[in-house]
Amino acid sequence: MSQPQPTAGLLTNQIRRYAWGSRTAIAQLTDRAPDGLPEAELWMGAHPAAPSRTDRGNGPEPLDDIIARDPAREVGERVTTGFGARLPFLLKILAAGHALSVQVHPTTAQAQAGFAAEETAGIPIEAPHRIYKDPHHKPELLRALDEFDALCGFREPAASADLLAALRLPELGHWIRILRTAGSQTALRTVLTEALGPDRQRGTAAALALAPALERAARTPGPHTRTYAAYAAAARDYPADPGIVAALLLNHVRLEPGEALYLDARVPHAYLRGTGVEVMANSDNVLRCGLTPKHVDVDALAAVVDFRPAPPTLVPATASDGIERHYRAPAAEFALSRLDVAKPVTLDDDGPQILLCTEGSVVLHQAGGLLTLGRGERPSSRPRARPPR
Repeated sequence: MSQPQPTAGLLTNQIRRYAWGSRTAIAQLTDRAPDGLPEAELWMGAHPAAPSRTDRGNGPEPLDDIIARDPAREVGERVTTGFGARLPFLLKILAAGHALSVQVHPTTAQAQAGFAAEETAGIPIEAPHRIYKDPHHKPELLRALDEFDALCGFREPAASADLLAALRLPELGHWIRILRTAGSQTALRTVLTEALGPDRQRGTAAALALAPALERAARTPGPHTRTYAAYAAAARDYPADPGIVAALLLNHVRLEPGEALYLDARVPHAYLRGTGVEVMANSDNVLRCGLTPKHVDVDALAAVVDFRPAPPTLVPATASDGIERHYRAPAAEFALSRLDVAKPVTLDDDGPQILLCTEGSVVLHQAGGLLTLGRGERPSSRPRARPPR
C-alpha cells in the first residue's frame, strides 16, 4: 500500500540576486516594497544550491532534506522510481532587467561525463571555472507574464549574413563571407568559435563597432527594426563583449503574455528582457557563450552546442476543461499549466506539484484544513508545475 501524500504547505523561497535582474518585478509579484537591488530569480523547489524551506511539524527545513528523508511520501513512488529521491523539476520566477548570457545546457550524457570529470579533477563546485554543477540535463520552459524578448536557436546562416551586412561594418566582412559560403553547421561553428576564441582582438573590435551600428539600425524603420533593437539593448548591457556576435546568429523571438518557449539541450539561447514563470529539470548546468563576465570555455561549449539552424520552439496553451491551460513540453521531468480559478477545482495528481498564485488569492481545501494563498505565495498558484503523468 502506498504511503499517504503530505498535505500542502507554504514554501519559503530564495531570491537569486544576479546583476541582470529586475529591481522591481519579483518584489511586485510577491507584494513587497523593492529594496533597490536586482532580483533575478525566485527559486521554488529542492535544488541544493537554493532549496525552498517548508514546515512538516518540526519547524522550517530545506525541502531537499525533507525529500531525502522520506522520498516515497514526499514525491511519490512513481517519481521516485523514475528520478530517484529528488524533486525532478525546479520552478522559478525569472525577471530580466538586462540581458542574460548567451548560453546552452548539456544533454544528460554530457552532464554526467562533464560532472564526473570535474569531480575527478577536484574542481570545487563554487569555483568560477567550474561548468558542471550536477549530473543532470536542463530542458526548460518559460511562460511570459509580460512582453518578453529572447534569443533561441541558430538562424539560417544566409539570413544572419544579410542581417549583419545591412549594418555595413568592415569588421564583420570575414564572418559574413563564411556565413554565405560555408555549409550551415560549419559556418555557424566557425563564426561562433572565432568570435569567442583566443583571438579576442577581432571579437572585441567587432563588438565595439556593433554597439553604435545596432543603435542606428534600431532607430531606422524597417522589417528588422525590432530585432535590431533587441540586439542593441544587449550590446548596451555588455559593451565590448564579443558575445554580441554569437547573439546575432540566434533567432529573436518576442513572447506576448501567456505565450511559452521551450528550450531543449544543446540549443543556444538568451533571455533579454521581461518576466516569466520558468520550469526546468532540476539542474544548474550552464555553458556560457558570451554577454557575461563569467567563465567562457569555448572548447567545452563547441562540444555541446547543436549547430543546426532551427526556429524557436513555441509551445501553445491547450485547454482541457476551460479552467486549466496546459503547456505540453517534451520533457519527462515537468509539466506546466495555468489555472483560472473562478469555481472549485480538484487537483488530482499522484506526484508533487508546486502552485504559484500570480493574481488575486485562492483557498486550498485539504485533509489538514484550509490554506490560503495570496499573490506571490507558493504551497508545496495558479500556474502549477509537476512531473507529467
